[in-house]
Amino acid sequence: METAKVPITDISQLDPEGKYTYADYLLWKFKERVELIRGRLFKMTPAPNTVHQRISLELIRRVGNFFYKKPCQVFPAPFDVRLPKKGQPEIYTVVQPDLCVVCDAGKLDEKGCAGAPDLVVEILSPGNTHREMREKYEVYEEAGVKEYWLVNPWDKIVLIYILNEAGIFIGLQPLTEAQDLESRLFPGLKIPLKEVFEIPDLQ
Repeated sequence: METAKVPITDISQLDPEGKYTYADYLLWKFKERVELIRGRLFKMTPAPNTVHQRISLELIRRVGNFFYKKPCQVFPAPFDVRLPKKGQPEIYTVVQPDLCVVCDAGKLDEKGCAGAPDLVVEILSPGNTHREMREKYEVYEEAGVKEYWLVNPWDKIVLIYILNEAGIFIGLQPLTEAQDLESRLFPGLKIPLKEVFEIPDLQ
């Protein structure tokens, strides 16, 4: 008879080099926010900085207004996105994008989204640049995310990747703060990046 798993109340109880599943993730009751990428544990930054949050809020406002009273739904972080892999009964990837858009209501349940969102937006933060640009890029591409925006607050640029018919991300020309971001997937979704990156000086 299999022994019931006990909830984990402190992140120190986990092996940082271990491999975990979504079933394990559901038992974690500690305060730290974490993600699973291919079974590996990643700590999220303790709290996003002020610039990150201002950019996030502006994007949420713009994207949310565009999809208001439309079938597609907008979800800001924290919101669990489970990305199953074909041929694997267990789920080894659970991420929390800064913003995502889900058009298939069948993917949504009380725990979040099961499957690839149509659009994913990630805002880089100190300490997680490598993860966003490599690890998450790969799992989003593999899962079939149709459009992926990677926002760089320091250089004030946005990289956009579009999934082609072969299931491979194609990178578009980088956008600077002087340009408008226009979604290829959702015609009419247009965001002036000057207003996204226009951050008041902090005292």
